[in-house]
Amino acid sequence: MSKNDRIKIAILLLLWAIVFCPIYPELVRDWFGHSDNSHAILVPFISLFFVWQRKNELQSTLVDGAAWGAIVLGASLLAYIASYGGGLAFPARVAMVTSLFGLVWFCLGIGFIRILAFPIGFLLFMVPVPDSLLSLVSLPLQLLATRISANLIENCSIPVYREGNILYFVQTQLEVAEACSGIRSIMSLTMLSLVFSYLSRERWWKKALLVAAAIPIAILANIVRVTGTGVLAHYYGDKVAKGFLHEFSGIVIFAFGFALLFALFSFMNRKKADDIR
Repeated sequence: MSKNDRIKIAILLLLWAIVFCPIYPELVRDWFGHSDNSHAILVPFISLFFVWQRKNELQSTLVDGAAWGAIVLGASLLAYIASYGGGLAFPARVAMVTSLFGLVWFCLGIGFIRILAFPIGFLLFMVPVPDSLLSLVSLPLQLLATRISANLIENCSIPVYREGNILYFVQTQLEVAEACSGIRSIMSLTMLSLVFSYLSRERWWKKALLVAAAIPIAILANIVRVTGTGVLAHYYGDKVAKGFLHEFSGIVIFAFGFALLFALFSFMNRKKADDIR
């Protein structure tokens, strides 16, 4: 890529960023204002790292524009205008990512888009999922975690009665709220599993298996959290389910889920390294 090409691309990217300025303030507020979206703060930096990691390939790739990219870019901009005008935040934010995909494809060609498809597509994780969709998933997860945790607590010889997403103990009760549904861990671990699969040199089906494993790992980690909190609530009261200890347990359980996911990733790649030897 020549110096003139780099200047042109920089100008076009600047114009692209300016076009989507109206949606930035609310997007950032959603990142910092809702704990389920906290992982999105890291997404742009991870995506930039992936681009930087393949900078040598990008420099040696031939610039060759593609008309299909113009179609994707035009359709994305139309969707953005319609969504923003109609007050629909989610499709407008998705259009921001797809328009970047179309812009790169249109200006630089298929060679560049093959390299940058994952870093650009990864940016979709910075788009918060609408609350209406989250609520459809969170309630079944709450009930699942509550039911399994109640059975595990009973196996610890602790009397417990379950009603919906509430666990009743002799001296206290514990509500498995929406924030404890595990949806935050599912989203974060799914994002990390995609990072691991991108870094892995395994076959595509093993990468898909790694990504698919993120969901049951996140559910398992959340069940461990609810069960542990229930046992502590039985002995020490409902204060363990509130405040600092509650947040700290969330961090510990996420670390537990991350460790399981990383162990699976390491096992897959170590096996590959042993085969090469």
